[in-house]
Amino acid sequence: MARMYDLRQKEIINTKDGVRFGFVSDLVLDVEEGRITALIVPGPGRVLGVFGRDQEYRIPWKDITKIGEDIILVECDSEKALIESEE
Repeated sequence: MARMYDLRQKEIINTKDGVRFGFVSDLVLDVEEGRITALIVPGPGRVLGVFGRDQEYRIPWKDITKIGEDIILVECDSEKALIESEE
């Protein structure tokens, strides 16, 4: 079982177009179902998830193809994954 700390240590790479999203900064949870629905990664130009543009990548859990020791492989549309931050 992976813990949030473990997920934060893994870089997310899109196998569809080779984009390196970065590292997990947050999770989207479905509290009623008790499961993760998406991973959140700071958008381009953000430093430590704080300074920079107000965009983030929201990668649906269903798009994860493999969780390895060091990386998480996903297959998604990079442009559609980049959204405005809700903060």
